[in-house]
Amino acid sequence: MADDSASPVSANERARSASDKDVDDFEDFDDLDDSKGFLENVWGGVKEILLIAVMAIALSFVVKTWLIQAFYIPSGSMENTLVKDDRVIVSKLTPGPFDLSRGDVVVFTDPGNWLGTAPQTQETGPRASLHRALQFVGLLPDDSDDHLIKRVIGLPGDHVVCCDQNGQLTVNGVPITETYVKNGDLPSGSKPPFDIRVPAGRVWVMGDHRSDSSDSRFHDNGTGATGSVPIDDITGRAVMIVWPIDHVRWLSVSERIFADVPSSGGPVPQPSSTGGTG
Repeated sequence: MADDSASPVSANERARSASDKDVDDFEDFDDLDDSKGFLENVWGGVKEILLIAVMAIALSFVVKTWLIQAFYIPSGSMENTLVKDDRVIVSKLTPGPFDLSRGDVVVFTDPGNWLGTAPQTQETGPRASLHRALQFVGLLPDDSDDHLIKRVIGLPGDHVVCCDQNGQLTVNGVPITETYVKNGDLPSGSKPPFDIRVPAGRVWVMGDHRSDSSDSRFHDNGTGATGSVPIDDITGRAVMIVWPIDHVRWLSVSERIFADVPSSGGPVPQPSSTGGTG
């Protein structure tokens, strides 16, 4: 009798156990579905972030290649307009859709060993590689050592003379009141006088810190042919200081400074076959 009474109890327990197992199986399936859904959401978020990052890098590369590029200022040759370690935005639409003007601050590649032959000390390692990659796509300012930044004083055909009896630079016979020259500097920078005509396809450039700028004056043979910069070497026009924060401002020159300068007139000399020299 004891065995007979125990048998139904065991059957009931077995039934309840089977039922509980089914419930546990359903809960396991629910957990798997929840985990799968969570992972899908995470992966979807990651894909979206990656897509945005790729689009941002591509857009930055396009902007840097055809529209604007950031550069940093490595020296004091443009003080006080620009000081060492300033970061500037350069518009690549000038020259191009927009013409160069006298007074523009321009970035250009070294036209003829102006910077000398500095030793190549390229950094290595993951950090340096990442730095160069970010520069390449335009997410960091260009700190390469083959660019210069100066101010355009003479356009093709202009007759530029330093200096008149009042110590002023003249362009096409008109004396220029250069408010951008560093305080304490003379327009000549206390350097030898010059009398040149800018050849076709080139510009005459000078730094605002006249006494501390190795510009067109230092690389010319006295004719304007070797010290002037080919327009094709100009990367673009500096339009804005963006760093440091307390230096942020637009870069422009008052139109009245060169407003009275007439067009060059007369024949424009052709560039020398020797090109720029150091």
